[in-house]
Amino acid sequence: MKMRLSLFLVLLTVLALALAACGGGTQQATPTEAPAESAATEAAPAATEPPAAAATTAPAAPTGNTLEAVRSRGTLRCAGNQSVPGFGYINPDTNEFEGFDIDFCRVFAVAALGDATALEVRPTTANERFPVLQTGEVDVLSRNTTQTISRDTSLGLNFAPVTFYDGQGMMVRVDSDIDSLEGLAGGTICVQSGTTTEKNLADVYRALGVEFTPVVFDDADATREAYDQGQCDGFTTDKSGLVSQQILLADPAAHKILDATMSKEPLAPAVRHGDDNWFDIVKWSVYCTIAAEEMGINSTNVDSFLGGEDPVIQNLLGEAGDLGVAMGVSNDFCYQIVKQVGNYGEIYDRNLGPDTPFNLPRGLNALYTTPGGIQYAPPFR
Repeated sequence: MKMRLSLFLVLLTVLALALAACGGGTQQATPTEAPAESAATEAAPAATEPPAAAATTAPAAPTGNTLEAVRSRGTLRCAGNQSVPGFGYINPDTNEFEGFDIDFCRVFAVAALGDATALEVRPTTANERFPVLQTGEVDVLSRNTTQTISRDTSLGLNFAPVTFYDGQGMMVRVDSDIDSLEGLAGGTICVQSGTTTEKNLADVYRALGVEFTPVVFDDADATREAYDQGQCDGFTTDKSGLVSQQILLADPAAHKILDATMSKEPLAPAVRHGDDNWFDIVKWSVYCTIAAEEMGINSTNVDSFLGGEDPVIQNLLGEAGDLGVAMGVSNDFCYQIVKQVGNYGEIYDRNLGPDTPFNLPRGLNALYTTPGGIQYAPPFR
């Protein structure tokens, strides 16, 4: 009898503990907690990627509101380049950052702070650019960076609209008699590490069945200088980069860019995953510059469009609607961008156009209304 009573008491105790555990689990599951599947989703990349790829995956991203951080700091931190004339470099006469990508840093500073000069450019190498964005050292990346699926996913980036459509090219010496990629068979090619250029080069030559020797450097300056000193038979990067680097060679006329295009290189600014509002601000700031050019609005005539009756222009310039306020920025953010920095065409021509040493045709980067152009902005409504 005592044994039966003891067994009965044990069963009651176990049942009570089980009920308590179920009740406790229900109380702890609050709407603000991440469900178990979130942890599984975050862990998935580590399970599917090989250990060797660990350095290319995104570290834990900083939490918080990027726009609030920028405003609290009073400056926008933008990762840029300092060695690609026309896109991102330090002007030796002014000691200031200049270039196409740098101007888009200014565009984002205007959107967030209303001031194109409230900007801190962080010069980065190709290998540094992603970690400084991932860890929150900078707010946005605008540094001749190609949008790819792996960067968009495993690196935890959101790419803004493409600001420059490009493709990889090859530079050789005029007196080399090399007229094709195959002409570099058995030769050496200077290439920068940590770039899509390096991988494209290997892929293209593997497909051609042509052997070559890559000579790899950490930054653009070292890559160009090695080629200029004769350490390599060819020099490869994006065609726009080759144009800007050619003018820095000891004898620019002694070199030529082959007709071959080795890849698609859509260059775009990027932000971290996890802050959709900041992504919206950067994205629509780029679109603002394109839309303004579409409508014939530039930095010198923008004031003449104020007070007009066109509802599309009223929305774009912030005279109607609440498009800016919806993102937490001034309603006239696009007006300020155009007034202080310019429309897309102005930014392009100032840095790469006919009055620059590069005289780089717009090609795909012309508006969609121009033959061959594909730049296009969604409606501001």
